[in-house]
Amino acid sequence: MKIDIVVPSVGESVREGMIHKWLKQDGEQVNTDDVLVELETDKATVEVVAESRGILKIIKQAGETVTIGEVLATIDDDHAAALPAAEKSRKQSPEKATPSAAKLSPAVRRIVTEKQLDPSQIQGSGKDGRLLKQDVLAAEPSPPESPPPEPSPPEPPEPSPPPSAGERRVPMSMLRRRIAERLVAAQNETAMLTTFNEINLREIIACRQRYKDIFMRKHDTNLGFMGFFCLACTQALQEFPELNAFVAANDVVYHDYVNMGIAVSTPRGLVVPVIKHIERLALHAIEAQIAAFAAKAREGKISVDDMQGGTFTISNGGVFGSLLSTPILNPPQSGILGMHKIVSRPIVAADDQIVAAPMMYVALSYDHRIADGKQAVGFLVRVKELLEDPTRFVLEA
Repeated sequence: MKIDIVVPSVGESVREGMIHKWLKQDGEQVNTDDVLVELETDKATVEVVAESRGILKIIKQAGETVTIGEVLATIDDDHAAALPAAEKSRKQSPEKATPSAAKLSPAVRRIVTEKQLDPSQIQGSGKDGRLLKQDVLAAEPSPPESPPPEPSPPEPPEPSPPPSAGERRVPMSMLRRRIAERLVAAQNETAMLTTFNEINLREIIACRQRYKDIFMRKHDTNLGFMGFFCLACTQALQEFPELNAFVAANDVVYHDYVNMGIAVSTPRGLVVPVIKHIERLALHAIEAQIAAFAAKAREGKISVDDMQGGTFTISNGGVFGSLLSTPILNPPQSGILGMHKIVSRPIVAADDQIVAAPMMYVALSYDHRIADGKQAVGFLVRVKELLEDPTRFVLEA
């Protein structure tokens, strides 16, 4: 019986996907729960597994776009059941060796190869007709069927085009298509503005150096920068709720919770997994979730559920060396914070002395339909205050 392998349903808003790659070959024997193919949707990569043991027949090829419920391949489980019996029968009834397959000594094999002889056409004088050295030395090589053609002079190679003359056309992945659609929508459907500030991270860096070993021993996770930024943004969003809201027709929908999206770059494009109800989590729980998302991103295992429900996003371009950039909104959210590279720069200290400090530019892009400059600038200043004096996390929580 043939069993259909179909495109599974992976979310209410997902209607189609692209076959990223087949992990099994056409005609290959597969077992139950073997991963057959990777499907790429506009939100995540999905693995499709075999539902039974059998022979795989591929119908849709890599790179093709498929819809939910469409047949990708079939598995013939009847043929699989007959396969072991046929293999067993072959093992029990081995074929008789032909004369050409008779064992030859190394010396005889070398002469046969050099003289291009057919061992099955030579009468052996050894025991049981075994070929001896004198047998093959006395044999005449078979005449060639036709004389070899006269070698023609090689033609000069055609000059290769310069590298700049080439071009390639590569299909856009489903994820990249979706990213493109959302970015264009963010530009066209929001009144997006960006405000900037800078943060002195000396205290945060000192805090990490002082407590990172204790933190690791106690919580089995690293103490990073992102956790501090998540806490600071969460506290600031509770004071400036316009940045944690979105426009729905003529209404503004406010959230009484914070689902923090963390932008993560993967080989297939940018994804934004979401830490749900981050306002309920301590620093170590936030860092553990960030580490888990990073591991899933490296393995391409981030699911659709991981990326749903975000109310605010943080993006860290500093990991790629960006000094300053304008982050783009992740609709329907009304705010996104952009982190950047930490650079030691001269600043004027409280006693009017010029000192070097680890500084980071931060950028807040926001939807001006919901938030005015007062709320946007106030939010960013609040984040700056919390990060420059980490004791505020405790005293003002």
